[in-house]
Amino acid sequence: MVPKIRVLIVDDSATARVILSKHLATDPEIEVIGWACDGVEALEKIRALRPQVVTLDVRMPRMDGVQALEQIMKDSPTPVIMVSALTREGAQITVRALELGAVDFVLKPTRGGVPALHEVTDDLCSKVRSAARANVLASVAAAHESKIRPRMAPPTKSISAWQDNAVVIASSTGGPQALSSVLTSLPADTAVPILVVQHMPEGFTGPLAERLNELGPLRVEEAQPGSKLVRGQVLVAPGGQHMTVAGSGEVRLNDGARECGVRPSANVTMESVVQVYGAATVGVILTGMGRDGTRGAGLIRAAGGKVIAQDEPSSVVNGMPKSVVRAGYADRVVPLPRIASEVARMCRARPRREEAKA
Repeated sequence: MVPKIRVLIVDDSATARVILSKHLATDPEIEVIGWACDGVEALEKIRALRPQVVTLDVRMPRMDGVQALEQIMKDSPTPVIMVSALTREGAQITVRALELGAVDFVLKPTRGGVPALHEVTDDLCSKVRSAARANVLASVAAAHESKIRPRMAPPTKSISAWQDNAVVIASSTGGPQALSSVLTSLPADTAVPILVVQHMPEGFTGPLAERLNELGPLRVEEAQPGSKLVRGQVLVAPGGQHMTVAGSGEVRLNDGARECGVRPSANVTMESVVQVYGAATVGVILTGMGRDGTRGAGLIRAAGGKVIAQDEPSSVVNGMPKSVVRAGYADRVVPLPRIASEVARMCRARPRREEAKA
């Protein structure tokens, strides 16, 4: 018999603890081994019970979810799923938690002010199963790297050092950390437009863009209808909408059918960018679950563009990069800390002979 996934539930609401315990226990692959009512108790229970996955409420007394997460990753690295309220403040805190190493999150819906957690338990069960297989040490390493890495890379000589490329970055589980690593490591005068497709629901991609904008040298915004591709600017696809690019360089958003079960889908964005930029398209496939980005990477390669995939040891979840590598679409497979330099190398123009001699 395959051992069950041992889960610790952390929530200050007794009702929430009962609902989560009851519904997680219905999954034959999951065993709830205990619960805690705040971050302080959570740390004690993690040391005593050694769970494989922790569900962690964002807002709690004594020690909140973010404070507890930082301590968990320092003392007892464990896959953590945040349970977040669907508010702007909750989204901002959740984005910060993902940056610090949380594997994923689920929303805490309410009905008439009462938690309606039974509505998200199927999603939570799926995410618990995925989190149990996550490479939490890669998440810890990425969080540590972000603390010691300079926030602004040295600039290159001029805008003429960059070709007329467009970069599309695909990410999912573990993506906020990986995006932070890549975007903060690019040169301050990066002169190519960058489009980011991170699998997140509506209301969370805006705070993600704001956080990435705070961290690095490049301007990062959530894409809006009519946004233009601008050299040195990063546009993040809004949660719940596909992002495409027209021949004029104008961004268009739509709520078309999901692809690979997700919207926004990197495949959709990559396909539209290839139609405009052709061989000048660079695709980057970061950590994530599933196959989104594989079809898009194939289109980029068919057009003569380049594809970079994150390697397995540095990925929190190796589903998306592995799918691209197995399909034979990756030009380069590199660890997370080297992806920014690979992007810059592929997008920089080759120096003229006389410049190379100077």
